[in-house]
Amino acid sequence: MKDSNQTSSAVQKVQPIVMSKLPSLPFLLGKAAFKVGHFRVEDSLPDVRMSVEDLRLDSNHLQRYREICGFDSERMPATYLFVVAFPLFVRLMLEKNFPLRPMGQVHLSNNIAVHHCFDINSPLSISAAVGSSELTSRGLEWNIDTVAEVEKQTVWSAQSTFLYRCKTDVKRKFIKDIEPSGSTQQWMVPANIGRRYARISGDYNPIHIADTSARVLGFKKAIAHGMWSKARCLAALDSTIPDAGYQVDVRFHKPVFLPSSVQFYAYKQDDVQNFSLFNSSGTEMHLKGSII
Repeated sequence: MKDSNQTSSAVQKVQPIVMSKLPSLPFLLGKAAFKVGHFRVEDSLPDVRMSVEDLRLDSNHLQRYREICGFDSERMPATYLFVVAFPLFVRLMLEKNFPLRPMGQVHLSNNIAVHHCFDINSPLSISAAVGSSELTSRGLEWNIDTVAEVEKQTVWSAQSTFLYRCKTDVKRKFIKDIEPSGSTQQWMVPANIGRRYARISGDYNPIHIADTSARVLGFKKAIAHGMWSKARCLAALDSTIPDAGYQVDVRFHKPVFLPSSVQFYAYKQDDVQNFSLFNSSGTEMHLKGSII
């Protein structure tokens, strides 16, 4: 994503806040629920960085993640380290000089690059930092850039784009509707997938847990986690995905209300594997992605 004018005069990068272990996610989410934002459209986002050293992965947790997302192979899914790094995202947004309220952020897109295979028993270093930002007609779109290293070699990286809704003077751009295309599978997304995935990911955002709490936050029903939907799509394509040396990019569109019947589409064009997720009638797109 390109920087907006407001971030063109970026300050010099600061040293990250280094932790010896991942912070407690339930504690962070409790604090996040009460943090008040103080962002103004003329403000630039601060250079905030978090990292954790010598992190050991839990093989049992990894297996539970594979099962909830539908992966059959024994390798690490591309999306797994996003779940591992998620506490750093919340911790980053709780910094006093970070002006956006954590609650209410909308996950717009997620790009993951798997650079190298590595032994899951190897100690990891994971860092997360506030990246570029841009004012759009819907508010401020901003990035969190994440990197995982093993013995100082980057093995995995990601960029997640979030939307902070606020009034701007930017004109709305027309986006052409995308039609479903490719071979298809029909899935049933159960009503409890939000709660089940929350137990694995630690993301207990109320919009995913129950209809009543989702309605308080403006949704008619509880919705599935976007990163579960992305992982479920990758699980359907897992046999065609290489072990490393690829990236998978997803743009989230309409939420998946729970429960739902959805249609998964996939087709290959040149060297790009394209996929999408639609509602059962094919009239609303939940996400669109590609693997390169």
